[in-house]
Amino acid sequence: MVSMARRSGLLCLALFAFPLLLAAEEDPFPGATFLDREALLAAVAGRNPDLAAARLAWQATRERAPQESALADPAIRYEIAPLSLGAGAVPFGQALEVRQAFPWPGVRQARGAAATFEAEAALQDSQELLLALRAEASRLFDDWYLVHRALEVNERHRALLLTFREAATARYAAGLAGQQEPLQAEVETAGLLQDREDLEAERAVIRARLNALLHRPPELSLPPPPDRLPEPLSLEGDVAALQEAAVTSRPELAGLDARIRTREAARDLALLARRPEIDVMGSYNSMWTDPEHRFMAGVAVGLPIRRAKITAARTEAETRLAEARTARESAEMRIRAEVQEAAERYAASVRRLASLRAHLLPATHDLLRAARTGFETGGSLLALIEAERSLRDAELREHEVLAECWRRRAALDRVQGGLP
Repeated sequence: MVSMARRSGLLCLALFAFPLLLAAEEDPFPGATFLDREALLAAVAGRNPDLAAARLAWQATRERAPQESALADPAIRYEIAPLSLGAGAVPFGQALEVRQAFPWPGVRQARGAAATFEAEAALQDSQELLLALRAEASRLFDDWYLVHRALEVNERHRALLLTFREAATARYAAGLAGQQEPLQAEVETAGLLQDREDLEAERAVIRARLNALLHRPPELSLPPPPDRLPEPLSLEGDVAALQEAAVTSRPELAGLDARIRTREAARDLALLARRPEIDVMGSYNSMWTDPEHRFMAGVAVGLPIRRAKITAARTEAETRLAEARTARESAEMRIRAEVQEAAERYAASVRRLASLRAHLLPATHDLLRAARTGFETGGSLLALIEAERSLRDAELREHEVLAECWRRRAALDRVQGGLP
């Protein structure tokens, strides 16, 4: 148990390496030209108040072990004979008794073990919360990237539509086209302006959510995302190996293991309930006439004769232990399924990104070039606008799928017990 407590302390120091009570207005990314994913995750781990509360809960639980394994406080009883006060015919009468309870050997150790394992479970709960917050921060980082890239695509295509509108207006003025062409370009441009307003609102919402994770006021600014997310990597190893890594690394399973050991200690206590508690006492009574009788020593032994109560407590402890073991088995099967699902989804996103870049993006670029050539030689502006819309959707889709790859990679690492 001592080595486990030491390991728990080291884990806690690694878990909360950053100061927990930073000023809310303090910039967590001073001088940063763009927001870095790892810097964001580290800042969330250091500033989030939910993690601070979880750490305090673990620290409070850890202090229970010394209490549970300690001996009960000794009791002292002092008595006097009131009528002997001031009575010259008899001496002053008084009695003193000291009593110390000693539980049966093994009881204190079992109580201390149960409290120690409860503290270990609380630590694992805080680590599981850290993983959840890191996963949420990583997802919001991808949303932050995506909304900026969507605004960038919107601005670029709005400028492109303005050139189309100018060309359509010139053709209409020259009598080479009808009035509907410049009006159609105007309608499409207005739609992009509306999309931009929606994207600006979405960016404010994402910023507020990120600041909430960072324990900052929602309106404070954040650095922009990088211009491009890194390319997603292929999975290393087969899914079976990923599942084994998850079973080894997930704090949830480690917490359930600690709860099983807590229930084992509770069962041991229930088995020891048939063993009596022993009180050792010593006393002095001045009212005995014989000096040899004034000092007394004795032992009091409890009588655990309520068999039904003891049997029920033991049955309860064994049932709760079986419940904890069953919950642990169920959680492991669920985690293995989560790893399988997350790995499949991530691999599908990587394939989707490769296919989009190999087929859809080149095709939409070719379509826009062809439509532009056709428009310049007297073709329809509507076909050009449709081609522009197809390219815009494909460019947005590429950013979405790239962000999706990183979301699903984060989900995969989350169910394995960590993030890259």
